[in-house]
Amino acid sequence: MLVSMNWLQQYVDLDSYSADELADLITKGGIEVETVEKLNKGITGVVIGHVLECQQHPDADKLNICQVNVGEEEPVQIICGAPNIAQGQYVAVAKVGAVLPGNFKIKKAKLRGEASHGMICSLQELGIESKLVSKEYADGIFVFSEDVTPGEDALEYLNLNDEVLELGLTPNRADAMNMIGVAYEVGAVLNRSIELPSPELVRSDEDVEEYVSVRVENEEDNPYYGASIIKDVTIKSSPQWLVNRLVSAGIRPINNVVDITNYVLLEYGQPLHAFDYNRFGSKEVVIRRATEGEKIVTLDDAERTLSSEHLVITNGSKPVAVAGVMGGADSEVQEDTTTILLEAAYFNSKLVRKASKDLGLRSDSSARFEKGIDRNRVVGASERAAQLIQEIAGGTVLKGIAEQGARTVEALDVSIEVNRINQVLGTEISETEVAAIFERLQFSYQNFGGTFTVQVPPRRPDITISEDLIEEVGRLYGYDNVPATLPLTESTPGQLSEYQVKRRHVRRTLEGAGLYQTVTYSLTSPSKRLFFSDESAEAVRLAMPMSEERSELRTSLIPHLLEVAQYNRNRQLENVAFYETASVFLPGDELPVEQEHLAGVVSGLWQEHLWQKEKKVADFFVVKGILEEIAVEFGLEDRLSFARAEEPKLHPGRTASVYLDDELIGYIGQLHPEVEKDLDLSETYVFEINLEKFLNADVAHLQYKKLPRFPSVTRDVALVVSESLEAGEVKKVIKEAGGSKLVDIQLFDVYQGEHLDEGQKSLAFSLRYYNPEQTLTEEEVKKAHDRVLTAVEEQFGAALRR
Repeated sequence: MLVSMNWLQQYVDLDSYSADELADLITKGGIEVETVEKLNKGITGVVIGHVLECQQHPDADKLNICQVNVGEEEPVQIICGAPNIAQGQYVAVAKVGAVLPGNFKIKKAKLRGEASHGMICSLQELGIESKLVSKEYADGIFVFSEDVTPGEDALEYLNLNDEVLELGLTPNRADAMNMIGVAYEVGAVLNRSIELPSPELVRSDEDVEEYVSVRVENEEDNPYYGASIIKDVTIKSSPQWLVNRLVSAGIRPINNVVDITNYVLLEYGQPLHAFDYNRFGSKEVVIRRATEGEKIVTLDDAERTLSSEHLVITNGSKPVAVAGVMGGADSEVQEDTTTILLEAAYFNSKLVRKASKDLGLRSDSSARFEKGIDRNRVVGASERAAQLIQEIAGGTVLKGIAEQGARTVEALDVSIEVNRINQVLGTEISETEVAAIFERLQFSYQNFGGTFTVQVPPRRPDITISEDLIEEVGRLYGYDNVPATLPLTESTPGQLSEYQVKRRHVRRTLEGAGLYQTVTYSLTSPSKRLFFSDESAEAVRLAMPMSEERSELRTSLIPHLLEVAQYNRNRQLENVAFYETASVFLPGDELPVEQEHLAGVVSGLWQEHLWQKEKKVADFFVVKGILEEIAVEFGLEDRLSFARAEEPKLHPGRTASVYLDDELIGYIGQLHPEVEKDLDLSETYVFEINLEKFLNADVAHLQYKKLPRFPSVTRDVALVVSESLEAGEVKKVIKEAGGSKLVDIQLFDVYQGEHLDEGQKSLAFSLRYYNPEQTLTEEEVKKAHDRVLTAVEEQFGAALRR
């Protein structure tokens, strides 16, 4: 909202306040003033001149020699090339020595041999934007339309000595989108009274009902509609004071009637529309919803297709305006218009917003209807416009208003206690001070023992609850006056949750093992989502994806980690070891189920000791060892197990499922050779587990054991079993059979080949027996060891290898 200081002065006494001082006070009061613009952009020496003579330059077809009275003893000669220059005009003259915007200095000059002592100016040359210059003067010099005196300051007549405040309004402060609303605000901030316009109309004896009637099909869509008729109107240019007001607010002048409706829009905040009555095509105004596919040509000469969600003004048969947004081209005011149908209405803000958005039409009218206008001002704004049309365009206002709906609404009662105000603001404001603030705001109220019941006027739709009144009191009391105090609350030190501590420990363990952390996108493509997922699983798709590559939520971390491996390989980094802890998203009943997973990718050399001529290539057991090391860190090594598995994208003989207490939590394995070939990767191993299940597992508190006081006994045993039998199953049986004295089992050899029958293999285990209370005897060891041999023989048919 642009606010002219000269215009605002008409409502509030601004004496003793500069524009910058007022801007500071308004900002402190809660409405930010973004800029203060001085319309005089360094201009000096520009006066009003009277063109006494105008003759064509003898040596230039497009130049004229003008004798101009600039209020001095003798006229000055000025060469002017403007196409609209003529004798008898009153124009703006920059005298010799004058300065125009951009520090352009006017000097004596000779044009084709003729002296020129100054310059006759266009509005653009005086710093007014081209978009704000009326079409009449867009391509030439400006001509004053009123009687003026040569030699007087032209800037005063053009309002270029004015200063304009730009208010940065938040959506709730629609009340300040008009000059009267700003006047209320400034009056409250300065604690000064305001003077509002009071239209006084002289109406004819003719009744408006003889010319027009109004019918609203749905009063929820259009709670009030009023139509006035003004006859004998003369369409012409607006007086300079009106043009100045519009230009200062950033609106281009059109003609006197249209300019008046725009002026009242800025003054009252009430959008109005003037129809050419003779082009309206009916004596009936019908306000209804548009039909699907109905069309209208709007004032911008564009054809718009309407829907049933748009409200239109019709002449009973066809639309003549989109309600609250823009009028139609067929009924617009033109140079030959003599009778005006003036519309003043209150439209449903949601319908206006919908139409504005759908049609791509954003207007000053729609902006105000969308945010809400003061319904109690609708008729007053109509009368103000009618009065100005009567004065400026010579119109005759007919008696009455053709209308439907209630003109006014009641004030809203909102109560607040003084104690509550002080409690929230941390102040000690008295009842008297609170009452004074409500009076400054011009809010009526009743005070019953410190409880104020305030009648909030309809011009302030942002105030609906007691907290809104607290804000009003606070901002006018002055936020600078609110004491600064620290909150009296119990402070607690921040700390990580148990889960976060564990997750951090997992990361440190992986990084200590040589893996680097990676962070990848949660969004993926359908092909990558299916890489390690069941094709029948339902996808969690985005409603509005930015691209197909980021259209679904991932169900596995592996695909993007493989992208990272590819990226590094393409840059000659063959040896990679990455991990990621992040969320995957699985389909749920209503919302996706989010789980945190841990995944990793290892490829190339795992260790390289050049001085020892030793290299260790990453393999299945490296990846398995990484997970086992994490399990050891959390005391879960005895509860973590691995079992042979089949995964379509993994190597058929080097893949295992990962179990925690017999519950499947993930998998490890080598990529299938065909997948490695497609991705252009060397031998690559991956793992992924459900980190939430792993970290949320109940773990016994860490217990320290005494150093062994007695020697342990080791027995090695090689068992011949079926080649399909897994070593883990054998190890599990050995542990159960060995009892408490069997404290450690290690598989140290697997053999197949010579001296073994086909379909058999040899598993060699090292078993360690220990008794913390005393030295083991040979008999005790033999008894426990025999139980082990008997168990494996009974369970698996295992035999000792000879």
